[in-house]
Amino acid sequence: MALTGRAALLAALGSIPIGVLEPSWTGLLAVNGSLALACAVDHVLAAPVRSLRLARSGDTSVRLGDTADVHLTLTNRSGRRLRARVRDAWPPSSWLPGTEGAASRHSVTVPAGERRRLTTRLQPTRRGDRTADRVTIRSYGPLGLWARQGAHTVPWTVRVLPPFASRKHLPSRLARLRELDGRTSLLTRGEGTEFDSLRDYVPGDDTRSIDWRATARQNKVAVRTWRPERDRHILICLDTGRTSAGRVGDAPRLDSAMDAALLLAALATRAGDRVDLLAHDRSPRARVQGRPAGDVLPSFVNAMATLEPELVETDSRALVSTVLRSAPRRSLVVLLTSLDQAPVEEGLLPVLPRLTQRHTVLLASVADPHVAAMARSRGSVDAVYEAAAGAQSQAQRRRTAEQLTRHGVHVVDATPDTLAPALADAYLALKAAGRL
Repeated sequence: MALTGRAALLAALGSIPIGVLEPSWTGLLAVNGSLALACAVDHVLAAPVRSLRLARSGDTSVRLGDTADVHLTLTNRSGRRLRARVRDAWPPSSWLPGTEGAASRHSVTVPAGERRRLTTRLQPTRRGDRTADRVTIRSYGPLGLWARQGAHTVPWTVRVLPPFASRKHLPSRLARLRELDGRTSLLTRGEGTEFDSLRDYVPGDDTRSIDWRATARQNKVAVRTWRPERDRHILICLDTGRTSAGRVGDAPRLDSAMDAALLLAALATRAGDRVDLLAHDRSPRARVQGRPAGDVLPSFVNAMATLEPELVETDSRALVSTVLRSAPRRSLVVLLTSLDQAPVEEGLLPVLPRLTQRHTVLLASVADPHVAAMARSRGSVDAVYEAAAGAQSQAQRRRTAEQLTRHGVHVVDATPDTLAPALADAYLALKAAGRL
């Protein structure tokens, strides 16, 4: 139960004249007694809250940055008209800052025996599952003096998916993939290592491509044409350890790594390759394996939605063992991890030979553009010290990358905005060179 502001205002307005003109307990009792009686009548006439029936419908998933509409249906099963204020409570990260009040509160009137639908529009600011909290309803009487109040629990969950901002780079990479596959006139002869077809010899062709058996059968010179390998296995490994929690710009490194992984998965499935996902720190956090091409991207997005960085050091030995079990045949293993010197030298390098002797390894890391800006700083003593610190950090990353390269690892080190296209380009280069 709740006393409204209107009742308090009437009590004040009625008590002031009595206190000024003829102060007495009798006058105050007459004014407030009448008001109390009106409040009691208003309370009786207000529709009960407990008998209301509530149900939800609407969106169950949304990409980060988009909006989701969740509908709340109120059914008034009592014989009185419902005049109510409704608060549909969700976690604070379900809305942009400062918009929760307007988005979560609704005014509604429901005649006896009827129903009304309210729409709560969510605009989440974080990935993961957003679960509805209580629905609080305040039912007012016809005089607006007194209200009944109660809460209902109406379960509903909206999964906030990664935004996949790098989707804009997919058309240009698919065009390059078609060039490699020979579906455009820009194909360079000899690219790829998988046999495609036979054609007549043209002056200028590599004589090593001549198929002598086909030439003997046809009585004319035939050459083999090749295409990039298809149906290769790609395992994308997301490092969810402590280094992935570091923020670069407005987002953690893990979010940038996810975006790059989604672009690579979309491109590789279009190329006819099989793509799996592994998220790991000390133990596996998410895994997607053996999905058909049309289901790879939705499965990746759904698995990544609830991933959060763990503030523990990644167990590289356990990671490599899990990769070897997940990919028993030769594959392209894409490690999305950090290029920080200590984690690589102490954790990854000792166990890297076990991985590189069986698989082709591509390591991608998120670089901080602020470090590059520091290295270019000049003009003051503080700026020079910043430049020295930035240059030292860049030099350490280059040395770490060179160490990995000497072990046979292909390294991509790029800022969050360029990591996804750079990783896709590295994949296409490996494919064109027949290194998968």
